[in-house]
Amino acid sequence: MGSEPDELAVAVLERLQARGWSIGVAESLTGGLLVAALVAVPGASVSVRGGVVAYATDLKQSVLGVDAALLAQHGPVHPEVAKQMASGVRAALGRDGVPADVGIATTGIAGPDSPDGQPVGTVHIGISTPEATTVTSLRLDGTRAMIRTESVRRSLQAVRDAL
Repeated sequence: MGSEPDELAVAVLERLQARGWSIGVAESLTGGLLVAALVAVPGASVSVRGGVVAYATDLKQSVLGVDAALLAQHGPVHPEVAKQMASGVRAALGRDGVPADVGIATTGIAGPDSPDGQPVGTVHIGISTPEATTVTSLRLDGTRAMIRTESVRRSLQAVRDAL
């Protein structure tokens, strides 16, 4: 992926390890690229619990606990969906009833077409920690691959900054 995402992944893992925290990743538009960027760093297993690629809308509800009414009303590309995915992955990837410390989630439209009329490049990144749950909403330009790669970079930046 290039040096900056690698450096961002290292920074995220260093901050997690300094706090003794774990992270779980929930991905839709990034399709596993985000958790792959984290686990590419040696020693990631100290903090990375795992990842869920909930590409299908029904998995966001059944696996990550996203509210079915929210999905029915707004679809899977919505800021609140990203927040709920981030919270849900903490629970889904916890251990012994204790959630992961951090959840990060991506949802959006990478293109080339939009199934629901939202602009291609619409991206929502949810971050959930014991301290807060936030969302960053973006409008990215470029090809499908560029949007997905930039979504990973921005996600790593967002979680680094949250830590």
